[in-house]
Amino acid sequence: MLSYRHGYHAGNYADVLKHAMLLQTLQLMHKKDKPLVYIDTHAGAGGYALTDEFAQKTGEYLDGVAKLWDKTDLPKSLQDYIDAVRHFNEDNPEELNFYPGSPAFIDMDLGPKDRMLLHELHGTDHLLLDEYFEQDKQVKVIKGDGLKGLIAAVPPLERRALVLVDPSYEIKTDYQTVADTLIKAHKRFATGVFMLWYPVVNRAQTEEMLSRLATSGIKRQLRIEQAIKPDSNEFGMTAAGLWVINPPWQLDEIATEMLDYLGKTLGQADGHVSVKWEVGE
Repeated sequence: MLSYRHGYHAGNYADVLKHAMLLQTLQLMHKKDKPLVYIDTHAGAGGYALTDEFAQKTGEYLDGVAKLWDKTDLPKSLQDYIDAVRHFNEDNPEELNFYPGSPAFIDMDLGPKDRMLLHELHGTDHLLLDEYFEQDKQVKVIKGDGLKGLIAAVPPLERRALVLVDPSYEIKTDYQTVADTLIKAHKRFATGVFMLWYPVVNRAQTEEMLSRLATSGIKRQLRIEQAIKPDSNEFGMTAAGLWVINPPWQLDEIATEMLDYLGKTLGQADGHVSVKWEVGE
C-alpha cells in the first residue's frame, strides 16, 4: 500500500510549483511578527540525492528544477526558490545534485519561535526524516497517518499555522478522505492557511475532490494549476496544482507572475496555467 517514494519525482515541475509557492506563502505569513506552526501531513524523507537511482531512473527533475537552474531572468518568487535549492548544493553550487523536501525548504526560513510538526507513515522515509531533523529542537517528527495527525494538531497553541497536505493519492479513497479531512480541520481551525497539493491523472477524480471543497461553505479558496499538456486518458500526470484555503494577501498576484513564467519555461505548447479564486470572501 505504501509503495510511493518521492525520490522518483523530486524536483519535477509539480515540485517546482509546490515548493516555490510554499516559500512565498511562508514569507508572506512572516510579515506578521508572530510565531506559527508548519504542519506537513506527508513530509517525505527530508531531501533527495538527484544522483541516486530513484531520480536517475525517471529523470523528472531535468524537466523541472534543472530547467530553471541557470536562468537569469527569473521572477523574484522563482529566484527565491532557486536560491534555496542552491543553498542545499553549496558544496558545489554550480551543480544540481541534491533536492530538498518541503520541510527542508521551510526549515531554512523558520522563525526563532516557529515550529514544525512533520508526519510520515512510510517506514524508510520516516527514518530518513527523523535522522535529517534529529538535532532540530523546533521540529517534531511523527510516524503515523498525517491526516489524522492534522485533526489532532489543530487548533495549535500559536493560533497561526501553515498546513501542507501532500498525499501520494495511491489509494482512490485518498481523494475523498483528503477533502473530508480539510473540511473538518477548517471547522476546528478556521483561520489556518491550508495548502493542498493535487495531481491531475484522472481529471474527473480530481475535480470531484476539489468540488467537495468548493461547495463546503469555506470562504477564500484559491486554485493554482499548471498543466504541462492537455488532459489525457493515458497513464501519467498531465497537470498539478495547489488549492489554498485562506491564502495570505498578494499570494494570488505572486502566483500569477510565477505561473506566467513557468508556463513558458516548463510547459509544452499545448499546456496551460491558471490562477483562480474558486470561492471568494
